Amino acid sequence: MTKFQALLLDIKDKQFYKAMLAIALPVMLQSFISSFINMVDTVMVGRLGEVEIAAVGIANQYFFFFMMFLVGLCGGVSVFIAQYWGKKDIESIRKVLGLGVVSIAIVTALFLVVGYANPTWVISLFSNDATVLRSGSSYLVVIMIGYLFTGITFLYSFSLRSIGQAKKPLMVNIVALFCNVFLNYTLIFGKFGAPALGVVGAAWATLISRVLEMVILLLVVYAKDGPLRASFKELFHFDLAYAKRAYQTILPVIMNDIFWGLASLVYIAVYGRLGTQAVAAIQIVNTVNNLFMVVAFGLSSAAAVLIGNAIGAGEEDRVHAFTRKFMISAVEVSLVMGAILALTSPLILNFFEVSQTVRTSAQAILYMTSIIFFIRVMGIMLVVGILRGGGDAARALLIEGFTMWCVGVPMILLGAFVLKLPVHFVYALAISEEIVKVILSLARLRSGKWIKNLT
Repeated sequence: MTKFQALLLDIKDKQFYKAMLAIALPVMLQSFISSFINMVDTVMVGRLGEVEIAAVGIANQYFFFFMMFLVGLCGGVSVFIAQYWGKKDIESIRKVLGLGVVSIAIVTALFLVVGYANPTWVISLFSNDATVLRSGSSYLVVIMIGYLFTGITFLYSFSLRSIGQAKKPLMVNIVALFCNVFLNYTLIFGKFGAPALGVVGAAWATLISRVLEMVILLLVVYAKDGPLRASFKELFHFDLAYAKRAYQTILPVIMNDIFWGLASLVYIAVYGRLGTQAVAAIQIVNTVNNLFMVVAFGLSSAAAVLIGNAIGAGEEDRVHAFTRKFMISAVEVSLVMGAILALTSPLILNFFEVSQTVRTSAQAILYMTSIIFFIRVMGIMLVVGILRGGGDAARALLIEGFTMWCVGVPMILLGAFVLKLPVHFVYALAISEEIVKVILSLARLRSGKWIKNLT
């Protein structure tokens, strides 16, 4: 028996899986509910027509870009909080949380200035259809009001997970999301005496739900004493030197998600040039895929927290053992989920009232994604869960940036504009970058150089 095998036996499986599931299951459930309700939203908007589906999908690409800044920022902050929590350094947890609040306010202000200056121009980046431009712009000007509320909610949700309290943001999210469904039904179709606002109604429903979610979450955080219950002074008790030091880790995480987000926006822009039906097919595929990708989000979140806690506590042997267990779990669960996706996707597509052309393209793409589903989950686990959780944000940035921009983007441009392939074949070429990402990430993992104590 090797030393590593002995170490694995020394770690009680029940303790590990209990800790993993305490974080992973709430994140999975929260992501699933969010994705499911997003699918319900898409179905509701779809009742208005394919143009409306495309308009909302494209308008949400601007929010998606904002989310890349937001998720990167919150992810970077959570790396510190996880390691500080392993060390039980409450003062530093509150300090880096305050840095996150200030950063979110700045990023939100920048997005609002650009978005409100010319919302039609923002939509035109992804589609030149006049009806899509009109509907998308009206949706965007309303939904942007909620960006700051969403930012604060994300920051505190990530932070709660990093200290092992994943159930709290889950419960708050459930309330907000079901509120969103009710308001969507009411405001899109004009029920219960409300006016039928169509696409704009969907925007108002989402905005109200996001405000409600932030308010409830902050009330939960400040109801009892805890690591995140910081006073104004504790939150903003950081100087420029600390911010600069923290951003040496946070910035690569932000840049990682920005590079990934920009490449994804290029993908959407390319699909937009293939026609409104192509955009509608991709919107449906992304909605369905997100239902199944909850596995990756949950497991990678648990990996980042537990690995970060172990590094902060100085337990490097346990870091290696956790890593192996997370990789095995990711492969096993994702193979099952990929099979379920392949079997259930024809039934799920029945809920969308679209043309046969859109349905055929969406079905072909969903079959492709089910085949390489385990590769996608491994990529997220390696980059977001293990490398970032280990503090190796700079290398994660290099890997993600290279695979998206040097593999994915050239392949989608080749398929769309040189080979002039149908949307499902273009999509197939684009996902080749997932395979390259896993290969490069595994090489970094084997080197052992990814473990970095940031405390």
